[in-house]
Amino acid sequence: MKPIVAIVGRANVGKSTLFNRFTGSREAIVEDYPGVTRDRLYRDADWINRDFTVVDTGGIEFYGKDGSIESKVRQQAELAIEEADVILFVVDGKSGITPDDESVAQLLRKSKKPVVLAVNKIENFDKQDAVYDFYQLGLGEPIPISAIHGMNTGDLLDAVVEQFPSDAGENLPPETIKLALIGRPNVGKSSLANQLLKVERSIVSDIAGTTRDAIDSLLEEEGKHYLIIDTAGMRRKSRINEPTERYSVMRSLRAIDRSDVVLMLIDGVDGVTEQDKKIAGYAHEAGKGMILIVNKWDLVVKDDKTMHQFDQKIREEMGFLNYAPILYISALSGQRVHKILELVDFVAEQQNMRVPTARLNEVITEALAMTPPPTDKGKRLKVFYVTQVGVKPPKFVLFVNEPELMHFSYQRYLENQLRKNFGFEGTTIWLMIRKREKE
Repeated sequence: MKPIVAIVGRANVGKSTLFNRFTGSREAIVEDYPGVTRDRLYRDADWINRDFTVVDTGGIEFYGKDGSIESKVRQQAELAIEEADVILFVVDGKSGITPDDESVAQLLRKSKKPVVLAVNKIENFDKQDAVYDFYQLGLGEPIPISAIHGMNTGDLLDAVVEQFPSDAGENLPPETIKLALIGRPNVGKSSLANQLLKVERSIVSDIAGTTRDAIDSLLEEEGKHYLIIDTAGMRRKSRINEPTERYSVMRSLRAIDRSDVVLMLIDGVDGVTEQDKKIAGYAHEAGKGMILIVNKWDLVVKDDKTMHQFDQKIREEMGFLNYAPILYISALSGQRVHKILELVDFVAEQQNMRVPTARLNEVITEALAMTPPPTDKGKRLKVFYVTQVGVKPPKFVLFVNEPELMHFSYQRYLENQLRKNFGFEGTTIWLMIRKREKE
């Protein structure tokens, strides 16, 4: 599971610059699909072989000369603090300590979370007298940095990584499928969890999850085990009465990272929203199994064409998830909920499918013959060989003459041919293009 690092602080202290510094150079494993709506709120990064997710809380604004924080802004800060494993508190070394900094520091001290204090905009590292003033915040040793120039950011990341929780692991029965319920607030995640955990089924135990204040439920059904990871409802009620939808993404990130298969809930009344696409986009890019669950279907006024039209709308809005099956349910009444675990089993099998190398190369060779690769400035892409190198999700390496000749559209064509011949329903496929070394 990837730890979450939240960058907090007042506006214009360099949070976004630091966010870009941490994440901007990361090379994506797969090319982004058109239609994956992602903002700059969160992005994956790595340091010293540790993967983590960075969350930019944006420009937190403070109001009032006395340093008081307007309620909604305080709410956002508290949500970020609640969800993160490590807080990176950024202050401005040029302006010194402000009342706003002291207000945030007070929140952080109360949170009992690990905090790393970064003093940004330090230009002369030989003279750091101003840095020492920040000891007054009571958050440990201030680390001087220059985010815009990248100075001392390595030491800063060392300090952040040191605070990551240890991966103790989960003591689960063999072959347990970890099932995350994700989606916007009030879309029915807790109701669905309750339906899946009906008393007539064997609930083995409630397990304290690695997500703080959450309870994972281990469910046994017909000899199979499922870990139900709920992102709401099972966690302690906090002081926050009106969760900011923007930060509901953070709760989903942790559940997605821990899961094998994701149930992405969509409100049948509201339809697909931008927030849905953000959350689903993260699960897609993480390579998780995916099932789209349209909830509250009992509340939708419909005729014999409504479901088909809704299918089309989802495929238009979430074109990057064309491989994901769609199921229409009512978590409140239990309508079609019994079909979910059957579909989860099927998607888990698809995720773990291995294709014999000989058969794999037959399909790719046939695909190349049917639609030859396009040329670029007189050069034509040649695919020499393909092999499967992993599962969950299925990963394939294509050895070619020149990787830069592999156009995204042709890569999508090859992926579709793999799906046509082998299925892979409900799971992403990662195609990695490599140059064949000369013998």
